[in-house]
Amino acid sequence: MSDENCTEVTQLTFLGLTEHPQLKPILFVLFLGTYVLTLAGNLGLITLISVSPHLHTPMYFFLGNLSFIDICYSSTISPKMLLDLPAENKVISFAGCLTQLYFYAGFATAEIYLLAVMAYDRYVAISKPLLYKVIMSPGICMSLVAGSYLAGLLNATVHISALLRLSFCGPLVINNFFCDGPPLFFVASTDTHLNECLMFVLVGFNLVATNLLILTSYACILVAVGRMGSAAGRHKACSTCASHLAAIMIFHASATFNYLQPSSSNSLESKKIASIFYTIIVPMLNPMVYSLRNKEVKHALSSFIRRKMDFQKTISCSITFLFFSL
Repeated sequence: MSDENCTEVTQLTFLGLTEHPQLKPILFVLFLGTYVLTLAGNLGLITLISVSPHLHTPMYFFLGNLSFIDICYSSTISPKMLLDLPAENKVISFAGCLTQLYFYAGFATAEIYLLAVMAYDRYVAISKPLLYKVIMSPGICMSLVAGSYLAGLLNATVHISALLRLSFCGPLVINNFFCDGPPLFFVASTDTHLNECLMFVLVGFNLVATNLLILTSYACILVAVGRMGSAAGRHKACSTCASHLAAIMIFHASATFNYLQPSSSNSLESKKIASIFYTIIVPMLNPMVYSLRNKEVKHALSSFIRRKMDFQKTISCSITFLFFSL
């Protein structure tokens, strides 16, 4: 397209999740409830880990950071999507679109690496229990978490820098409910081959590298579990790992489908549906999966509730005593 016929893009319009008026209120209530559960579940898990001394271990340190990441990257998508659902014009500024994409890509990449770190943590805990506190020292844990955030920061910076070299001619309509790479590549007015190759290489590297660490860790875990003489020990190890594997499978499967295939008008619809899983559903499921399948978390929650009830009873008794004393 020639520069003379190209209007500078200052804002974009989303097609959104659906154009059916009957579905919009249903989807709004459904995703509002999902977002509220995401915030409540992850904030609750962070609070529980903070106030429960016996949860101050590397495993729950990583889990608390996972909950923080889920809150952040879900919050880059869900509020805007909820505002757009009942709206006729789903508009976002071009700068706002790039900002949303930057934070989404950064936090999503950090989550991929943090899930791999959590698999390594489980390997050390099960295969080398006597050396666990030495290998997973506070300094090492902080470094692993910082490395996950740094990987996300670098990945997002590279993608946004490459995106800035593209030209877009307005008016611009993208077939999605948030700003993502493939829909933007599809409507660009210049060649996007470099961007698509860069996304394929970086996303492919991130997924392969983290999956390799996860698979290696769990292969070693299986060997260690097979050598355990105690059935209770095997059950505890499998129970702890099952929740982590469930979170990994959902997140990696949808991300792989979304980014490791070429963009086309037909694939954008299926990619939009797939992106719902890892942008909206997974952040809600993570605290539920880890809480419902983890006896330590359930015990900490029951202890926390019991302490709160005891505190309230103490306050009530004190107020009653003072009242009758007067």
